[in-house]
Amino acid sequence: MIARTQPELTAFFGCLYYAALRPEEAVALRLADCDLPGSGWGVLRLAAATPRTAAAWTSDGSYEQRGLKHRPDGAIRMVPAPPVLAAMLRAHHAAYGTAPDGRLFYGARGGPLSGSVYGRAWQSARTLALGPELAASGLARRPYDLRHALSLWLNAGGDPAQIAARAGHSVAVLLTVYSHCIHGHDDLLNQQIDQVLERAAGRGPCPSVTKPAVCTDRATPRKGKRSHRPR
Repeated sequence: MIARTQPELTAFFGCLYYAALRPEEAVALRLADCDLPGSGWGVLRLAAATPRTAAAWTSDGSYEQRGLKHRPDGAIRMVPAPPVLAAMLRAHHAAYGTAPDGRLFYGARGGPLSGSVYGRAWQSARTLALGPELAASGLARRPYDLRHALSLWLNAGGDPAQIAARAGHSVAVLLTVYSHCIHGHDDLLNQQIDQVLERAAGRGPCPSVTKPAVCTDRATPRKGKRSHRPR
């Protein structure tokens, strides 16, 4: 629906859904931060965020960028971009270019993309997609909710530590929020354990099982010398 109503924001919302960026991270994304090959996966290097709070604006009308949430100053988060998102970003750049400072998503006269602008675009598209009844519910109420698609990564069997690193979460927070989304992983885990056991069986039993343990508590006499025991 966004592609129909405000196509210049399609890739912006794509960053939230396909790469689990926070809205303020997508607002700060620059072309120089993106490796976008002609095909296949790309990479986004996140180093800054542009919060939507009024405190982020300066008195002269410029804006202030901040470091990544839950990360020390200067930290960079590397986020793989799936082929569909890489293609979106290439198409966006070809159609709309960048702001003077290289940002891919911008507002009027090259200023920062405001939360009110992408918020209204989201609500309009959401109403068209869901209809009035569902739109009145809390389903996908905020653009931020697109980030919850990372539950699909967990359900696909992805490693929680890697998923947390991509999303900018701690593992503890990730599992607390999304543990209820993981279904059917018992069978997957059983298959993985079976594979490990089968490979181990092909190499034969562990040597520690077939060989007697060697006691190393007492020193071994050196070759050629007699050991002396007290009489």
